[in-house]
Amino acid sequence: MKKLVSILISVIVFYLFFIVFVKSTHFKGEKVYVEYQNEGLSQFADSLVAKKIIFEKTSFLLFAKALKVEEKIKPGKFLVKRKTSVLDLIRMLRNNQQATVKLVLNKVRTKGELAKLISTSFEKDSTSVMAFLSNNDSLSAFYTDTTHLFTLLIPNTYEFYWSSSMTQILGKLQKAQIRFWSQNNRIQKAASKGLGQDQIYTLASIVEEETNYDSDKSLIASVYQNRLNKQMPLQACPTIKYAMQDFTITRIYEKYLSNASPYNTYRVKGLPPGPICTPAPKTIDLVLDAPKTDYIYFVAKADFSGYHHFSNNYAEHDKYAKEYQKKLDEFQAKKAQEKNP
Repeated sequence: MKKLVSILISVIVFYLFFIVFVKSTHFKGEKVYVEYQNEGLSQFADSLVAKKIIFEKTSFLLFAKALKVEEKIKPGKFLVKRKTSVLDLIRMLRNNQQATVKLVLNKVRTKGELAKLISTSFEKDSTSVMAFLSNNDSLSAFYTDTTHLFTLLIPNTYEFYWSSSMTQILGKLQKAQIRFWSQNNRIQKAASKGLGQDQIYTLASIVEEETNYDSDKSLIASVYQNRLNKQMPLQACPTIKYAMQDFTITRIYEKYLSNASPYNTYRVKGLPPGPICTPAPKTIDLVLDAPKTDYIYFVAKADFSGYHHFSNNYAEHDKYAKEYQKKLDEFQAKKAQEKNP
């Protein structure tokens, strides 16, 4: 009888050793994500079985309890690689080694777009994110408000834990923004132009929307700097699109210019209240390093290349503008004819 018990114990010990230390995941593919949402280890173990991360829950729960996993684990998202043993899995959960997610921040125009981007990357719904981004009390901790929020955002790829709070997300973005401005004499360059970093950012956001060509970005920045210095209205077409919240507009008509928005730089002198998008870091640098010119006008070239003519007098500008308008009229008429032959 004792021998039988000894054999049984040996089998159980061997089985547990095999399951915990040797046997690994049996899902297809190289990795799988699993979420823990404070549902308790028993229910969590069921999801691990369903995802083929563990073979059975009893041994998992036995060792998880022995190592006090339930006391240590926090809600979050965990990445399990193929051939991970149960012991390694338990260690991961106990040490709260959560998976990271990437927030890829490119050009964003509205808080709604930003809220959607954050909600698709993190454990959040867009409504709650939007509420946070639209609350000056929430944003005051980052020394900003709803108008200047985007000045915190330097487009880049950032890594976070999936369960990161909005405070943690904006906190990391703010640190990146501070680091960006502290480098390459950027604050000093802004001051030499008589502008603060938020003003440079706002100007760069307009330039970002004007063209994709770096050579033109520098010259467009110089035009707007000259207009600011001369206390002329910026008359920046992208601000009209922003004022109307319609970014599909391809042509600015006279009727659009009466919009009462403070972002309408045809009616209101100076920079708009805040940025109209998140400009690329390179665009910010092109604005900071923009050359001194005497240009005060620019218009797209009539060949639709995306480049611009720059002028220091209205007569020359008017000539180029009429050439462009004529070509644009012809193009639109042709498109209309093709659509309705």
